[in-house]
Amino acid sequence: MEFRLSEDQIALRDGIRAFADGRVTNDQFLELENKGGFDRELWGELAEMGVFALRLPEDEGGVDLGMADAVIVFSELGRRLVPGPLAWSHLAAGLVEGAETGEAVVGGVDTEAQGPIMIEHLDFLDSLIVLYGDRVERLDAKAVKGEAIATPLDPLTPVHYVAELPKGDVIGDGELAAKLRLEGATLVSGFLLGIAEASQELATEYAKGREQFGRAIGGFQAIKHILADCFVRQEVARAAAYAAGATVDHPDAGDLLATVSGAKLNCGESAMKNCRACVQVHGGMGYTWEVVAHYYLKRTWVLENTFGTVDEHAEIVADRVEAAIG
Repeated sequence: MEFRLSEDQIALRDGIRAFADGRVTNDQFLELENKGGFDRELWGELAEMGVFALRLPEDEGGVDLGMADAVIVFSELGRRLVPGPLAWSHLAAGLVEGAETGEAVVGGVDTEAQGPIMIEHLDFLDSLIVLYGDRVERLDAKAVKGEAIATPLDPLTPVHYVAELPKGDVIGDGELAAKLRLEGATLVSGFLLGIAEASQELATEYAKGREQFGRAIGGFQAIKHILADCFVRQEVARAAAYAAGATVDHPDAGDLLATVSGAKLNCGESAMKNCRACVQVHGGMGYTWEVVAHYYLKRTWVLENTFGTVDEHAEIVADRVEAAIG
């Protein structure tokens, strides 16, 4: 596969990056946290940028691009930790009216996931997509009753515990549910790639400016090794995420399940290790609320369990490898 970006993809990446860098700065994380982790105005601007309608056909009001392009977009959103149910609303385009235009904020839950039912951003949702083993349902989010978690792990991802889901309208079968799980895992892989990249950049910038013993700490060999490892992990994650996007677009190019699960694993591991390294490079300051490294680390913890846990994807990769070697 050719993983070098085309001129159009570079323009797409640069456009989303310019928007995200200007709209969601490090200084705004606390402001977004105080808003409950969601900003309706920002959501509308994302819709205008085509984030949700990216893969819809042009005759349906979309941009008519592919999953490879969506991965590029989501990696840029991940670099800035843009909050909200981005992946679910992107997947809902064409399934839930208003999702592609941002008029409807759509969240989701996968009932096949292990553990209790946890719904993110419930107070801000208009609709909810529910994935079952044999069907996909859409329901009014206002009909869902849940208990808010007082202190969510990620300050920008509010969570509700829901004991029971009401009955919704069936909008698809088990095949659609499986498709949405795969596509969701691919989008999240792109977001995790962005986190891996941003945390590496954050650590590098700090190491270049922080001085100790009369020189920047980035000049010390131990710090150089940490940052070099961060860069290598970031590029491994990039290859895995791009491969997943390309394989979703062209399933005959490889083993779709193994590629997507491999991307989720690689991108998750790269993001987690880079975030921890970022905290380490910041030293004692890295553990404080004022340094934004913790926002990246906490979002990574949340995303590790979205559209399949680490263990679930590891088992898929292991099974596919075992099957391939006979």
